[in-house]
Amino acid sequence: MRYSTQIKPISYVKSHAAELLDRIAEEREPIIITQNGEARAVLVDVHSYEEMRETLALLKILAIAEKEIGQGETVPLEDLLAEYRNEEAKAS
Repeated sequence: MRYSTQIKPISYVKSHAAELLDRIAEEREPIIITQNGEARAVLVDVHSYEEMRETLALLKILAIAEKEIGQGETVPLEDLLAEYRNEEAKAS
């Protein structure tokens, strides 16, 4: 991605909003919005945003799991499988 073509001042965004929305939907590249010469926000398409949120959620789950493993808060696989088999037997 070439960020130089993805940086737009807020005045441009205001006057070309529909065009930019079409562009991000098609290209799936974010637009960096500047105000007074400083980056202030990022405009992304909904699909990319949802993917980022899902990725972030998975990373949080992995971080929690890693912390639990580090603290010894684990269950042996054999115990987990035995519990699963017991639940399956009860359901039958």
